[in-house]
Amino acid sequence: MNPDDALRAHLVALLDSRNAHADFDAAIAGLPPALQGVQPKGLLYSPWQLLEHLRLAQWDILDFCRNPNYEQPAWPDDYWPDGAAPPSPEAWDESVRRFRADLQAMKALVADPVNDLFAEIPHGDGQTYLREALLVADHNAYHVGQFVAVRRLLGAWPA
Repeated sequence: MNPDDALRAHLVALLDSRNAHADFDAAIAGLPPALQGVQPKGLLYSPWQLLEHLRLAQWDILDFCRNPNYEQPAWPDDYWPDGAAPPSPEAWDESVRRFRADLQAMKALVADPVNDLFAEIPHGDGQTYLREALLVADHNAYHVGQFVAVRRLLGAWPA
């Protein structure tokens, strides 16, 4: 395998985050709906808030990579949901679906040899596609870890 293909394969695997810790799917699996909007005592986030933050931040990075007319959302308001609980029973599933779809899109962007991973994003100010893929992997891993901690404090982590 040539170095470019190897780097792409490693990045896709990193985005899947199944190597050294729980991945997204493991972190959300089996969480009772009654706990989705509960903030454990002493913590600032519920599972819903973490899920939505993961989705919103990942979407923002993907949009930055693909959209020449990208406009940065306002921090922190546009990166976190308004309430601790999902606004409807369907909101959780929709957020999960969109997170997964955007992650697949990021993996496709990284895997496509048409995209030079070291090239600066034309409408950015020095960022590369490689940097943005690493940022998604790092950000997701950080908050998936928080998700597991919140579930443990809620008594809803299986291990």
